Amino acid sequence: MNVARSFNNWRKFRQTVNELDRMSTRELRDLGIDRADIRSVARSSIAG
Repeated sequence: MNVARSFNNWRKFRQTVNELDRMSTRELRDLGIDRADIRSVARSSIAG
């Protein structure tokens, strides 16, 4: 994987984590996401 792609993936991961972190627990629950799963969800968002 080249440096630019790695950086892009890292940036998307951080953006997703930050956006989900800003949501309330209730909003996350409505999406079916537990607060403890935020990083996992963010990782899967860049995998596909």
